[in-house]
Parts: sequence; structure tokens; C-alpha cells
Amino acid sequence: MKIIILGGYGIFGGRLCQLLAPDARLSLFVAGRSYKNAEALCQSLPPGAHREPLEFDRDKDIHALLQLVRPDLVIDASGPFQTYGADPYRLVKACLANDVNYLDFADGSDFVKGIGQFDALAKSQNLFILSGVSSFPVLTAAVVRRLSLDLDQIKSIRGGIAPSSFAVVGLNVMRAISAYAGKPIGLVRDGRHAVAYALTEGMRFTVSPPGRLPLNNTYFSLVDVPDLQVLPELWPGLNSIWMGAGPVPEILHRVLNVLAWLVRLRILPSLNRFAPLFFWAINTFRCGEHRGGMFVEIDGVKKDGATVTRSWHLLAERDDGPFIPCMALEAMIVRILNGNSPPVGARPASRDLELDDYERLFERRTIFTGRRDSAMGNPPHSLFKTLLGSAWSVLPKPIQEMHDTRENLHMSGTAMVVRGKGWIARLIAALFQFPIEGKDISIDVRIRKSAESETWERTFAGRSFTSVLSLGEGQNDRLLCERFGPFSFGIALVIDDEKLRYIVRRWKLWGLPLPRALAPGGDSYESSKNGRFGFDIEIMHPLTGLIVKYSGELAPITKGH
Repeated sequence: MKIIILGGYGIFGGRLCQLLAPDARLSLFVAGRSYKNAEALCQSLPPGAHREPLEFDRDKDIHALLQLVRPDLVIDASGPFQTYGADPYRLVKACLANDVNYLDFADGSDFVKGIGQFDALAKSQNLFILSGVSSFPVLTAAVVRRLSLDLDQIKSIRGGIAPSSFAVVGLNVMRAISAYAGKPIGLVRDGRHAVAYALTEGMRFTVSPPGRLPLNNTYFSLVDVPDLQVLPELWPGLNSIWMGAGPVPEILHRVLNVLAWLVRLRILPSLNRFAPLFFWAINTFRCGEHRGGMFVEIDGVKKDGATVTRSWHLLAERDDGPFIPCMALEAMIVRILNGNSPPVGARPASRDLELDDYERLFERRTIFTGRRDSAMGNPPHSLFKTLLGSAWSVLPKPIQEMHDTRENLHMSGTAMVVRGKGWIARLIAALFQFPIEGKDISIDVRIRKSAESETWERTFAGRSFTSVLSLGEGQNDRLLCERFGPFSFGIALVIDDEKLRYIVRRWKLWGLPLPRALAPGGDSYESSKNGRFGFDIEIMHPLTGLIVKYSGELAPITKGH
């Protein structure tokens, strides 16, 4: 199968070539204005597919190239699709004139929706012409279909992508964002078509697949993506739709918001001239974790009339996240090679893949997904069960029994305690009344539960310390909030090898955020020990080292008192 990838040595085109290169059934023609860059990309690819560089300028004779190569498929990965000028579909028209199938990465909502004008011609020539073959709208549409399988109605859709700050961003991406920042875009709001302004409104969300270490709570800004126009056509009863992006560091994101407002207020005509500056800044100022993610959340009504909110979360570690936008095209080509070509016609690609297609590709990489459900108006689950969602079921039974009850709980057992040796560590341990060092120390734990929190009183050989646990809110969303006096900690609950790990993500003193680099940590987890509830808690600080470590087993004495 011969494929021309236009923009094949660019950021997205290059990643797509990396995904496709191992397949010997393919001949890849890497095309762009620079033959030298195309040749370098071809040489860098892993063995498998035939690869060949091509010099190609879409503003010149497209027909000559298509007649020379005679490809089975053309993929446009160049962009930005928002700035293709007076004849944005000239490549599509050339493909139709030369009997060549066509796919693209288009992220411009008007471009993707407009592809339907070629539907009759494509069908008459037995060709498929699909636009927007990327995360927006293909993956989002597939997720919404999965989330809504048993729903009678979908009322609203929200979604967003949060790229890692270490992911390389191409200049064309920044040109596309600069082209629509502050400009009016169409969407559905309050059940009718409305106008909003890109990058001038936002929402916060925590991407948190159950049982995985969540992303930091992220600020997402409204972006112009095909979903805003395509998804309301798939679900005509939709009351509202909103799609955003959450680039980091947030301070650069906020600067972009301010500039977008200047465009909205017509103080600036556009941000096009700033695209090279944005490109330099976002690829220079990198900080935080090398992780990215995505979410899709829907509100819907079940057949029995119950209203539910469901969300799908995706987490990608390190360099795997940037490949996700290319995976729709990868999955589409895998389908074609396996004899399952898309139906002929010209349309947005939002119906042509399902979540199963993606999940097979995610399994090869450190990409994790999960779903969270909540029924509005129903009594909440226990604190830990609410936070862990669908991951709850994989916990060992002793941990489930410890955390599933909403009744007060009294447990006892024995523990071993080790104290830090430095004077600062000893002082901190004394202030918090942490247990003294020893072996086979008797431990008594009382958990008093209310509708909003759990109060844990731990007594080691007559020496007690107390903390209050609750669901995190705001930037602690999806975290367990634990308060020790004036200190509060946002803790992620992570399931790893049948252990429930506690990982500190945020901390505050009298409500004021403190630097994460100075947050206490340590290897703390719960597990099953000899069929009983086991705990291994280690509290360390970067400046003091070990403060205290205690481990042991507990068995219930009473419930409900």
C-alpha cells in the first residue's frame, strides 16, 4: 500500500511515520517542501516499510506528484488547516481528480465540517475522503459512544487534552492556535447554537484514571476543534458542548488567555504575529512532570430517568502521549491493511473508529485509561471507594473491609516503629505526637465517620495522634485530603501490585500552598498481611530524612460505636 504523507517530517507527520514504519506492507512517501528534511526523516525510521523522500509544495502542481507516485492514499499532516487560504480543499480536489483516497489531521472545525461537500463525488468515484482523523473528534466521539451505551439521552459533553510540558510542539500548531485565539467560534450552549471566544473561558479538571497517579489539577481553555460542530450532529439533543486544552506551565497559558482577550476586545487584530514567540516559549520553559492526559465527561439520563455524570480519563507517561493524536490514523491504516476500509464518501471521521481500536494500540504503550461514574442525588460511596472508583474491585479484601464501611470502626493490633535520628526529625515527631520507637507495640485505631469526613485516632502504647480525612476539593480534586492540625495534604491513592499506596501531591499550611519540592513523602502503603489489614507508613522530609516509620497489622474489634 503506497501512502504519501504530506508534512511527513513535521511534528505530527513524523510521529505518524514512526508508528507506521515497522509495517513492511507499506510504502511511505515522506513529502514536504524540504527534500533534505524528508530524507533525514526517512533515514531515522525503524526498518520495515519502504520509505522514500519527496519534495512537494502544495501551492504548486499537486496533480503532477500524484500522477508520478500513484498512491493508494494521501494523508495531509501539514496544516495549519485554519489558514489554507481561498481554496482550502485544493489537495482534496486533486485526490478526487486522480482517484486517490484521502485522510487528514485537520483540527479546524470549519475545515472538518466542510469536507461533506465532496460526499456525492467521493461516492461516485468509490473513494473515502475523511477529515479530522485525530483525537478531536475521533477519539472523543468514540469515548462518548462508550460512555452513553445505556443512556436514553446525552445532555452535555465536556472534554480536554492536557499535554506534557516536555512534549515538542510544532510551529504549525502554534500558528493554528494563534489564528483562532480570541476569535468567535460556534458551539451549542443552553440547547441552542451560540458563539463563544476561543481561549477566553476555561474550567479546571483533574485527569485521574482510577487507581493511577493523577495529573495535577489542570486549567483548560476553550479551543476551536471539530468536536464543537461535529458532535452535536451525532447527538442532536445535546444541550451543551465544551472542549478545551490545558497546556503547562500554567503561567504561559494565562498569558495566552490575556492576549486572546485583547483580540476579543479588538485591541489586537489577531495573534498570528506572535506564533513564533509562542513556539519558542512553550518549547523552552518546561517544568513539572513528563506526563500528559485527556478527559471526556458527559451528563446524561438513563432509561429510568436517573441523571448521571460519567467521565473517561486517559493518562500517558513520558513520550507516549504525543503519539495519541496520530493513533486514529494508525488504527485506520491497520483496518485498511486488514481488508476493512472505511465506507466510501466524504465526511468527518467521527464515526469510523471505536474505542476498541484505540485500546489495542494503548496496550503497547504506557497509556492508561479509566472511567468514573456518579449518580446525581444518590448517597455517596465511602470515602475511599469514591476516590478509587472502578479500581476499588482489585483491592485485597482486608483493605476493602477497612475502608468500605460508613460506620465507626475500632481496630487493634501490633506495630514496629522506627524514628528518625536528627534533632529536627525528633522535634517534628514530638510536635505531631508520632509514636516512639519500638517493636511489638500495641496499636489501637478508632475511625469516627461522618457524612463528609473520617477522623482517625491512632494510639501506640498509650500515645495518640489524630488526623481528619475527607474528599479533596478545588485543586485537591480526586485526592484524599488529610489534615494534621494546621497542615493539610492532598494525597493520591494509587494501586500497585495489590498495595494501596499513598502519594503526597500537594500540601498547605493554614490554607496556604507550600512548594511540592519540600513536601513530606515516603513509601507508604496498605496491603494484606496474613489475611489481615496491613500498613507500612513512612514519613520523610527532604530536609530531615526519616521522621517516623511504622508498620504492622490490624484486626477489627467493633463496628458502629
